[in-house]
Amino acid sequence: MMVQDSDIQQLARWIDESKKTVIFTGAGMSTESGIPDFRSDQGLWTKTDPMEVATVEAMNHRYDLFHEFYSIRIKNVQKKKPHTGYSVLAEWEKNENVVAVATQNVDRYHRKAGSHNVYELHGALEAVRCIRAGHSASVEDFLDQKPCSQCGSSLRPGVVLFGEMLPQQSWENALNQIQQSDLLMIIGTSLQVHPVNMLPSMAKGKTVLINRDDIQGSYHFDLTLKGSAEKILNDVNRRIKEQKNQ
Repeated sequence: MMVQDSDIQQLARWIDESKKTVIFTGAGMSTESGIPDFRSDQGLWTKTDPMEVATVEAMNHRYDLFHEFYSIRIKNVQKKKPHTGYSVLAEWEKNENVVAVATQNVDRYHRKAGSHNVYELHGALEAVRCIRAGHSASVEDFLDQKPCSQCGSSLRPGVVLFGEMLPQQSWENALNQIQQSDLLMIIGTSLQVHPVNMLPSMAKGKTVLINRDDIQGSYHFDLTLKGSAEKILNDVNRRIKEQKNQ
């Protein structure tokens, strides 16, 4: 679907006029960098039962399977790199157009592209810690199946598993930023995962959806741009610069 130039222009104007723009991203942002999502026709959960590999029970009782699954994911994230749309968001933060990014993604691509004020609602693959006491450890030690150097327990990635709570501080910070925003941009998410799918309804300002596909549910957006997140973000960024030079 071709995005209308008038919509690009409208979003560029809103971002330029906004005092507090917040970004909320989902798996669709990462898939354009080659990171598979979970729930699409080609997603991870079509090939693997999440209850077998991504639960607290799997970590505690099927560690070899758990470790293999997350090792593959970590290596894939390390092999790929953030697309240029991530750099656009980092540039907007630097220019004070964006105040925060809340993300469902665990690849840390926002940070790697240069964004600083990032709330990782589902944790991060590379934030490795030990199972018993939460001691920090290196990604390399996890991949090599080394035990914790402090207590000897097994290591795990710092992602939220099925059966675990979201990181409270990240959730509260993201919620606070979204409630105070005058523009919320929702990028690359089907809004199917609870409770993060509640966040758009918490916004009191304008809301914009950038996504390849239609989403289900009773959501209302002030503007919807259907297409590639990378292309749309770059197009909007060019338009912002053009408007400033006029």
